[in-house]
Amino acid sequence: MCTVCGCGKDDVKVEGDKHAHDHHHDHRHHHHHDHGHDHHHHDHAHAHEDERGDLHYGKDIGGAHVPGLSQARIVQIEQDILGKNDHLAFHNRERFAELGLLALNLVSSPGSGKTTLLARSASDLSKKTSVAVVEGDQQTALDADRIRDAGVPAIQVNTGKGCHLDASMVARAVDSLTDKDDGLQSGGVLFIENVGNLVCPAAFDLGEAAKVVILSVTEGEDKPLKYPDMFHASDLMILNKSDLLPYVPFDVDKCIEYARRINPDIEVLQLSALTGEGLEDWYAWIENRRADIQAARVRSDEVDAYERQSHP
Repeated sequence: MCTVCGCGKDDVKVEGDKHAHDHHHDHRHHHHHDHGHDHHHHDHAHAHEDERGDLHYGKDIGGAHVPGLSQARIVQIEQDILGKNDHLAFHNRERFAELGLLALNLVSSPGSGKTTLLARSASDLSKKTSVAVVEGDQQTALDADRIRDAGVPAIQVNTGKGCHLDASMVARAVDSLTDKDDGLQSGGVLFIENVGNLVCPAAFDLGEAAKVVILSVTEGEDKPLKYPDMFHASDLMILNKSDLLPYVPFDVDKCIEYARRINPDIEVLQLSALTGEGLEDWYAWIENRRADIQAARVRSDEVDAYERQSHP
């Protein structure tokens, strides 16, 4: 839905952003709505009704129902918004590659323990390599302050009414981190904590090397089936709060089965950010990804050097 409405981008605030005046997004292309028509609050034109009477609004080509917009218009608006975002994400990815930086996009619903995991991970990993964090929330700098209290540089991005980060917001946050003496450094890890929900962040590429979806065992094993786009887009699923498994009705095997029904290639880790159980496996996964980034950077440097020698 946010790919159609635009999600209040004018409310975005990035800590330390010196160029906020340059980033007013023009939303005119998706606000040419004729408000003279009658708003029927019971418009089921795009709902598919099944034999039980349940209504499904995601079956048409637009994947959603927006009063006043045709399915074709929904598709066009989404293509326009995501096309611009993907262009900016491409440049973010280039920038991260030049820095040899592993960027991870952490996504989850609220209450999964994502910030607890991030704060502990950032603190532990910063003893071995450089770490920086982009924190996404609708309001407040509470989570960024929590990361900074752990001794790790962080920039807060407040999205206002927006329900996800986009590539432009991340680019601006990275600019702010780069301006800090202890900020973004080559060869390290950049954690991007997205706004908490399992819907909208799935559609927006930030230039990250991987999406990591964090699911608490208190949430229910059916989440991959309810929110398939997120689990399809993610490279890794972390089952957090494993210390609570003896006390909650959560079927780990069924959850993994559901996730791999959506995404056969998704990797899975179980851990507890509170007790530390399983964190070493998480850190090893990060280190393996970071090693891949460093190897790719070396190969790129070798190719550049060869081309310079071949074409002086």
